[in-house]
Amino acid sequence: MIIAVVAILVLIVLGLIIYNISIHKKIQKFKNMNQRINNLYVVQDFMNAIGESSTVEEKIHKINDILIERYEIKYSTIVVFNGAEYEIKASNVNQKHWEALKSLQNIDMFKDSIQQATPKYVTVNNKNERLPYQQMEFGRAKSAIFFPLYIDNVYIGYWIIESGTPHDFDNVDITVLEVIKENIVSVLKTVVHQKTIETIVRKDLFTGLYSEEYLYGEGKQKIDQYTKSTICMFKITNIQEINKKYCRELGNKVITQISEYIKQNISQEYVFVRYMGPKFVIAFSGAEESGTADFLNVIKDKIEMMQISLTQEEIEELKLQTNTQQIDDYKKMTAVPKLNFVISSYYKGTGLEEVLKKLEEYIDNADINESDITNI
Repeated sequence: MIIAVVAILVLIVLGLIIYNISIHKKIQKFKNMNQRINNLYVVQDFMNAIGESSTVEEKIHKINDILIERYEIKYSTIVVFNGAEYEIKASNVNQKHWEALKSLQNIDMFKDSIQQATPKYVTVNNKNERLPYQQMEFGRAKSAIFFPLYIDNVYIGYWIIESGTPHDFDNVDITVLEVIKENIVSVLKTVVHQKTIETIVRKDLFTGLYSEEYLYGEGKQKIDQYTKSTICMFKITNIQEINKKYCRELGNKVITQISEYIKQNISQEYVFVRYMGPKFVIAFSGAEESGTADFLNVIKDKIEMMQISLTQEEIEELKLQTNTQQIDDYKKMTAVPKLNFVISSYYKGTGLEEVLKKLEEYIDNADINESDITNI
């Protein structure tokens, strides 16, 4: 009888053990699934941050804030090598500690981490100690994980997370953090092109207008404040004729006077750039095509009524440059500009460069004598 009872109890205990193991596996599976879902949400937040109309620096700050909030990280710092020096792209650490944080590549333990492309976990055993890389600070961070960052096997910097508690990352899932690190790299890789564009933006010598590249950075921020906008490209169709028939100086004056007139007659909310040579772009942020076309008709009529000539002062300067005394011919020069306009709709979140390509193809292939406002 006793043996039977013991056997039953053993079976019950075994059953409970099997049940507990099963429950544990289900809980672990649920946790893993929940973590994957959370990671997907974070990736989605990253993609939203990339797609927002903001500068590269603002985007990187945004993804760092997402990391801190979603994963409850105490301190997070992203450091990137810009080709000349290491710079902190994003950090929620007090700025007085930045000098130490952007010099971690010089610390021996992190040098090994960089060479081996592996994360490095460092911690202290009690609150009276400090981490090896800390110089001036004492009580801020007590544990940290250092992640070297690579784009296409090229080292570009590092991401470091820190906690004010010793051994705080002992049980953290490094594989999850590795996924986050790869997402950071993806974001950095994505914004490299935008950073290049922002860096090469320049102002045109004659008009004082920004170049085409401005449209893809700061200019796009203005445009994307609205869901729909109208993009206009226009070309001074007879600029080559003016340069050839008269002189390039008069052609330059035609360009500057047209640019100045348009600048004075459009809203500051609109983006006006010199696209290339005699081609210009106006982005009418938030405007409909119909209203834009009416406005452009007025602008076009006013510009094509202009009679542009060189002043006596400009003629004298030209005479000195060309070393000629024949200034009477310059006095007789009067240019009347001819313009061709093409407009199209642009929707926030779509490819602005594709709209511009379409406009440019049309205006480049249009008849030289075409002088109209076309909606495509």
